[in-house]
Amino acid sequence: MSWYHSSMYDPAVPVGSFWEEEAPPLAAGVDSGAFSEAEATCDVAIIGGGYTGLSAALHLARDHHVDVRLLETGPLGWGASGRNGGFCALQPTGLGLGELVSRFGKAEARRFISSQVEAVELVQALARDEGIDYSPQGDGTLHVAHDEKRFRELEEEVRLWRDGFGIQARLMSREEVAASQYDSTEQFGAAFDPVGFGLQPLRFARGLAAAAARHGAQLHGGSNVESWEKHDGWHHLVTPGGTLRARKVILATNGFIRPALDRRLEKRLVPVLSNIIVTRPLTEGERLAQKWRTERPCSNTRSLLFYYRMLPDNRFLFGSRGDLTGRPEDGAVMRRWMEKRLGEVFPAWAEVETTHYWRGFVCMTRRLTPSIAYMENDRTALAALGYHGDG
Repeated sequence: MSWYHSSMYDPAVPVGSFWEEEAPPLAAGVDSGAFSEAEATCDVAIIGGGYTGLSAALHLARDHHVDVRLLETGPLGWGASGRNGGFCALQPTGLGLGELVSRFGKAEARRFISSQVEAVELVQALARDEGIDYSPQGDGTLHVAHDEKRFRELEEEVRLWRDGFGIQARLMSREEVAASQYDSTEQFGAAFDPVGFGLQPLRFARGLAAAAARHGAQLHGGSNVESWEKHDGWHHLVTPGGTLRARKVILATNGFIRPALDRRLEKRLVPVLSNIIVTRPLTEGERLAQKWRTERPCSNTRSLLFYYRMLPDNRFLFGSRGDLTGRPEDGAVMRRWMEKRLGEVFPAWAEVETTHYWRGFVCMTRRLTPSIAYMENDRTALAALGYHGDG
């Protein structure tokens, strides 16, 4: 059983992302190939080869010299880590800042946001220390009011960032944004957050994979975990090529998890489709027709938000939430709708061709916050997922 159409979970179905076309291929030897041992053992097995799984493998192998193996259904970085919009930004929750404070208290909310600032810095540190070419862009992010009412609400958001969390955010008027960033039919001012930037997500995922392998982790793409059982103190992960036994397991599948893999999470997670279109490279005149002068990633204040950024080669990336089925025909409808909305929000680009369209899963949790925790009644199984579109 799966939440969505089977094609969304099938690595044989092309993703079709611009990132795949632009990123260098995974270096030879990084992926050890599909797991194909009748029975093997390791200290820690990781299910999922995206940012969480690859980072865990890297840190376990590099910093703790742990015998670690990673199993990924598709190619390494195949899931959301290789197909997201490339926003490295705050904060991975479905709750607003005020809601975080009211639910968890000021001290715990501050601790959470501080951990997310550290996470952004960690991406930069990993890229620097491991030599990952990830095409960083921008010096902060913009949260853009899509109407005048939402701009007034951004005033409170900026106040909370500054007074409650020590983040030096600032409010930018509609005129200031138009003069220095861009303009559109849904630009009524913005909140500037200095924490965050854009990146090429698949380059970063493949860089993490290369670093993990270099430090001794064994990574197995094309290794779907068909069942997971535990007995005699060992976790048994059954794949088409054999069974991997591990003392401990990290579950890092995020929105691509299937309910059959672990029923304990079935009622706690909701995968939500997100869609992206990318245009052909824009000319300088076309960019300036919308006064576009920024490399900062942007998202707007709609409940089902738009998120967008200019890529290094002047292609424009435009994303939104998706349909409820994952069927190919519904994806085609979503692409046409997004192209129409792109032209309505940025009228000068209404006739600009889109060259790429793809989609993937954002993982929401029932409590609208990410989860990094031991699995129920088992201190040898850890789950890390539920990033609400900001992994």
